[in-house]
Amino acid sequence: MTLNDLQAGESAVIRQIHGSGAFRKRITEMGFVKGQPVTVVKSAPFQGPIEFRIMSGTVSLRRSEAMLIDVSVAVAEKELEIFPFEPIFRESTIGPDTSRNQKKITVALLGNPNSGKTTLYNRLSRSNERVANYSGVTVGIKETTFSYKGYDISFTDLPGTYSLSAYSEDEVIVREFLNKVRPDIVVNVVDAGNPERHMYLTTQLIDMGVQVIMALNMYDDLKARGDQLDISKLGELIGIPIVPTIGRHGKGVFRLLNRIIKVYEDREPVIRHIHINYGKELEQSIDRIEAELERFSEELKGQHLRYYAVRLLERDDYCLHKLARFEDFEDIRPVITDEINRLDSLFREDTETLISNRRYAFVSGALRETYKKGTRDRALSRTQKIDRVLTHKYFGFLIFMLILFGMFHATFSLGQYPMNWIEAGVDLLGRGMTDLIPAGMVRDFFVDGVIGGVGGVIVFLPNILILFFIISLMEDTGYMARTAYIMDRVMHIFGLHGKSFIPLVMGFGCNVPAIMATRMLENRRDRILTMLIIPFMSCSARLPVYILVAGAVFPGQAGNVIFLMYLIGILFSVVMAMIFKTTLFRKSEAPFVMELPPYRAPGFRVVVKHMWLKGALYLKKMGGVILVASVIIWALGYFPRDVVMSRDYDQLIAREKAELETLQATGDPGTTDAGQEVPGGSEVKEGGDTGENEYSVRETEEDRASELVSRKQEEIRDLQFARANEQQAGSYIGMLGHAIEPVIRPLGFDWKMGVSLLAGFAAKEVVVSTMGVLYQVSESEENTVSLQEKLRNQVYTEGEKEGQKVYNPLSGFSFLIFVLLYLPCVSVIATVGRESGSWKWSAFVVFYTTFLAWFASFCLYQIGSLF
Repeated sequence: MTLNDLQAGESAVIRQIHGSGAFRKRITEMGFVKGQPVTVVKSAPFQGPIEFRIMSGTVSLRRSEAMLIDVSVAVAEKELEIFPFEPIFRESTIGPDTSRNQKKITVALLGNPNSGKTTLYNRLSRSNERVANYSGVTVGIKETTFSYKGYDISFTDLPGTYSLSAYSEDEVIVREFLNKVRPDIVVNVVDAGNPERHMYLTTQLIDMGVQVIMALNMYDDLKARGDQLDISKLGELIGIPIVPTIGRHGKGVFRLLNRIIKVYEDREPVIRHIHINYGKELEQSIDRIEAELERFSEELKGQHLRYYAVRLLERDDYCLHKLARFEDFEDIRPVITDEINRLDSLFREDTETLISNRRYAFVSGALRETYKKGTRDRALSRTQKIDRVLTHKYFGFLIFMLILFGMFHATFSLGQYPMNWIEAGVDLLGRGMTDLIPAGMVRDFFVDGVIGGVGGVIVFLPNILILFFIISLMEDTGYMARTAYIMDRVMHIFGLHGKSFIPLVMGFGCNVPAIMATRMLENRRDRILTMLIIPFMSCSARLPVYILVAGAVFPGQAGNVIFLMYLIGILFSVVMAMIFKTTLFRKSEAPFVMELPPYRAPGFRVVVKHMWLKGALYLKKMGGVILVASVIIWALGYFPRDVVMSRDYDQLIAREKAELETLQATGDPGTTDAGQEVPGGSEVKEGGDTGENEYSVRETEEDRASELVSRKQEEIRDLQFARANEQQAGSYIGMLGHAIEPVIRPLGFDWKMGVSLLAGFAAKEVVVSTMGVLYQVSESEENTVSLQEKLRNQVYTEGEKEGQKVYNPLSGFSFLIFVLLYLPCVSVIATVGRESGSWKWSAFVVFYTTFLAWFASFCLYQIGSLF
């Protein structure tokens, strides 16, 4: 029977693993080896992946992959083939290279995904790198240097990796770094909650022959479960010093630094040069290949030939490619092939699996002598209880959708209050600058260009912070990993890998790190496919546009409209994935093998810290690209000043203001500005008390005077509005807007909307800042209203639509669809080119998203206009 035949709660022992290539290599490295007991936890919604409990961890597989693993339920206890713990000790120790700079130590932090490397890195270096409770958060190499006890210690935080097999993009980065940089010391961060599986990577580091210190992280979890580990004895057995740490609290950090210096100075007695004993037949093959590699000792100076011998037996492409550059390598290739065939025939098992099994046997043997598992597993118990609800096979998907709805609705509704406060502050600042600076270009620059542009965007900071707070909460608790587990079946239908959903959800915050996070996908085609659809995820930069336009056009349903925009983005992404999967990327995708971390309480301070760090980047944009774009847009709209007007607005406004002053001074309602008598201006009703009649006449006269003053002020505003519009229409930006208007008019847009979209190429927030500049002059100085109100009041001043609203529900929704779909910002385009390795994909993203946006908005507006 296979793993797929087991029901929830049933256990079995792994007998054999079928399949080949990437799938077989990955699951063996994750602990699915012969003789290992495994328990079925539950199934995901829609008959999605199955969650398994193995080696104190939780891993999910698709049903099709579970069918490739044969199991037996007849054996009740573990039958992992265990060899006596007999590592091969060498006389020489691993001492430091005396040619190195004795006052500088290079240290690499290496460990499994979600082992707490980056948390430890932040504590060591006092940095603020992003951490979260799921794999794939660290997507690049981060480095910091600081001084400690007379040494300059350079720490490098490497992406999480299960092994050095270069199975995924992250693993390639790690192995390239170790082979090329060759750090003085590797700090192997191991999760104390699951040392058996995490120490698989340790065995590969032992084979490499590098100096290793083990940081046994999250040690408090081990103690809380009642587990017992003889750290000193384990270190002596494997020849590696071990330091218990609690990264999130900073405990053990200084002990680790002191141990690093001690190892570097060759004063650590625990360190011994050992070789993992792979058994008689494997050792014979390793020795034979190692002897053949002696001819390359000069080219591989300082590197362990045994490591290459083991990797060649594992059919490692990286090592084969590296050694193939040497002239005599073809002479020893037959030796490698002969040994692989001999072992395959002898054991009836491929050499990769044989070596993986021996590594786990080595780890198991070491832990059998030093580790005693307790009976309490609070983290597991808590995780199981939470998962019974959040990842329920029937309600899990519905709960996830409700969480998304609550997130986007709260972003608008809760953020509305502080947004109004900031908006009032921006208006107050604008009025203060108006009173402080004399009328002229300088005042227009600060009030209309700087405050109108940047202030129009900064008001949405509370909404951005709320969005980031909720996303950080999902990441830090461990729920983000569950989204891939819940959505894999749905994603698989549309040709996407389940893990693709994590970068897609990250795209709600920012598309750039989301695209970088595609490195967690093992298959290159899956990575590029995911990159191509991430731009449809409504990033936080689009959120201000949604809030502005939805609040102006759909004031009563803005929250629901914003949620709908996010859903439409998801819908377009999966539809385009289906199209791409049947055209550009026809080959099958990688298997779904994913670890589900235990839920952890991140703490309010940690979540707020992550939220603020992301919010700080948003504020940084205010003083950077948005400020520059606002100034450029203002200048293009302000010049040239010698625009030919259809009327002499200055003279008309001056005359109207003079008449207003006269009217306000006399307060005479009996005549209009043209000197005509106002009907009924002196009418007195017959009968009644004379005093009451006189009071009534005075009240009527005051009302009429006030009405005339208001009417005159409105006429002046209309003239100012018309003058500003003609000035803008004749400006450089007006010329540009009218030039592109034929292209965007079928979408229901006017030229100002078109210019705003063009400016959004720099950053989507610039769409709002551009509107803030363009519509800033649409009102008089005496009547300050919000930008949303200005959009709501915009009307066409010429053409067949004269007098009609520019932003009506149809045109407004068409505009939102275009903002959702059209080309991403410059940073995203650059990231796509860098991560895909080809700028043709960047160009493709620009053209296909823009065409799709235009086509979708065109169909929506034209079909909607029929009704």
